[in-house]
Order: sequence, then structure tokens, then C-alpha cells
Amino acid sequence: MDAAAVIGPTWICALALCAVLGDAFLPFLPSGTLVILAVLRTSEVDGAPLLLGAGVAVASFLGDLLLLQLARRGAPAVRRRLASRPGLATSVERVQAGLAQQTSRAAAVIVIVARFVPAGRTILDLAVGHSPDSSRLFLRWSALAAVIWATYIVSLGWLNSHWFDTAWLSLAVSCAAATLISTSVARLIRRRRRSAVAC
Repeated sequence: MDAAAVIGPTWICALALCAVLGDAFLPFLPSGTLVILAVLRTSEVDGAPLLLGAGVAVASFLGDLLLLQLARRGAPAVRRRLASRPGLATSVERVQAGLAQQTSRAAAVIVIVARFVPAGRTILDLAVGHSPDSSRLFLRWSALAAVIWATYIVSLGWLNSHWFDTAWLSLAVSCAAATLISTSVARLIRRRRRSAVAC
């Protein structure tokens, strides 16, 4: 087998996993796009989507765990980030207040939905990290959310790789669909928040 045929997909998979791990800290990283690209590059390899999905879920959960621990320990970088971005600090306080008023099941829904909202994962991790409550239950829901998101994003890439003959069209449709879903979820959340404030 050609070495380039092995090294290319391996590098894109490694890059995708690093992006998934890192976008807890840097939500602008194109982790979803890189995962989809990795799926397209490995879609013909037996078992590759399952292995990639498992890796994405683990990387996603570890990213949450790392940011949560940094926030809980009051890492200077976390404090500086919140101090320099009042909007982010306000969002963190709003999520903290929301989680405190929710039942366990409703909190689980918030954790899962946050995966599909731009920067939602970062805000949620910081909110829980700054909360005096135990984070054990959050980590359970975070693990579930990581599995759900990994299944969703890998399946999206895999399905499109089989529906379209060209890789670039599969990538474009997959990324467009992921963006549309994330945008729709964010709009729905904003609409519900406005309705709640109006009431």
C-alpha cells in the first residue's frame, strides 16, 4: 500500500481529534469540519468510522474535563479570559443560574444541546467549573453528550460520502448541514429565552 495513502488520512484524523479536544478552549476551531473531512478520507476503510467516532467522543469528553478542572482551580488564563470578555462572563452566569433551577433531566438536556450551539460547550464548561456544586453529575451528561455529538457528526460525513460521488460535494453538503443545524438550535434557544423573559 502507498505510504501517502496511509499517512494522509492518519494526519487528518489526528488533526481532527486535536481540534475536537481544543475547541472546548477555542470554540472557533473548525472541529466539525475536520471530523467530516477525516470521515470522507477514511470512509472506504473498514471500521474507520466507528474508530473515528469513538476517538471523537473521547477527545470531546477530555476537552470538557480539562476546561472544567482549569475553571474549578481558578486558572489565571481562565480568569483573564472572563475578565476581558464581559459578554462571555454574562453568559456563564446565565447558564449557572439556569442549571441551578433545573431538574437532573432538564440539566442533561442543556448539556447535550450545548454541543450543537457555537461556543455552547465552552460556556457550559466554564459555568460548571465556577459552580460550587459537584461536577460528577455534569461529567456523566457530558460523556453522553460527547457520544451523541460524535455519532451525529461522523454519521453526517459518512452518509454524505455515500450519497455523493465527489469528495468536495460531500464535504460542502456535510458542513452546510452541520452549520444549518447548529444555527437552528441557537436560534431556537434565543427564541425560548426571549419568551421566558417576556413572561
